[in-house]
Amino acid sequence: MAITSIAVGSTNPVKIGAVCAVIGMLAPAARVDGVAVASTVADQPFGDEETIRGALARASAAREALGAELGVGIEGGVVEQPDGSMRTCAWAAIVDAHGRSGVGGSLAMPLPQSVAAMIRGGVELGHAMDRLVGEHDTKRGKGAVGILTAGLVDRQGAYEVLVSYALAPFLTAELYGV
Repeated sequence: MAITSIAVGSTNPVKIGAVCAVIGMLAPAARVDGVAVASTVADQPFGDEETIRGALARASAAREALGAELGVGIEGGVVEQPDGSMRTCAWAAIVDAHGRSGVGGSLAMPLPQSVAAMIRGGVELGHAMDRLVGEHDTKRGKGAVGILTAGLVDRQGAYEVLVSYALAPFLTAELYGV
């Protein structure tokens, strides 16, 4: 991959680290920079569709803000389930200057009822997790995934998979008819 500059639509070290880890395998000399940009969606996106819109908005805004070849947005959200429970979701989006994009996601994991209740009451997932475990700013570290899996899943590693999925149309463009 001959990419030299990537802009990540966040200053969160976990998100930047995930992009660096993936891009480092493909384009070790590429520069990866994070920049604070608006997601254009709610602070706590509900549903996959809103969460994807946020990731795409972050990717586009970051690429434009830094004039990078690629922009990457990573957005986390929650999804109400038919049985009344709630799960997480996370999506990565990658855009280039020519209008090509890729989106990859998953990270679907059930949330404790107490956390879901806080979110329904207007609390963002990261803050709800902070309250649950009595810590501060867990979303810039282990996050819900690390807390709820007792460290079995690393948040950065989970995001690395999403970034890899979003890169698929760029890595195998011929298979996508590009």
